[in-house]
Amino acid sequence: MDKKLLDILVCPVTKGPLIYDKDKRELISVAARLAYPIRDDIPVMLENEARALTEEEAEKYRK
Repeated sequence: MDKKLLDILVCPVTKGPLIYDKDKRELISVAARLAYPIRDDIPVMLENEARALTEEEAEKYRK
């Protein structure tokens, strides 16, 4: 994921910052408890395409 792109992108729901999870190829919004997929190196920033994070997953990213 390009660092410049990550600096520009925000969660479409909360307008907050995103965390890049390289292993899962997702952009994480802790505030919205959503994980946006990255497909073919393109972030899919649609709420209906995101998966919900469990409370445990959200806690992991808060640290």
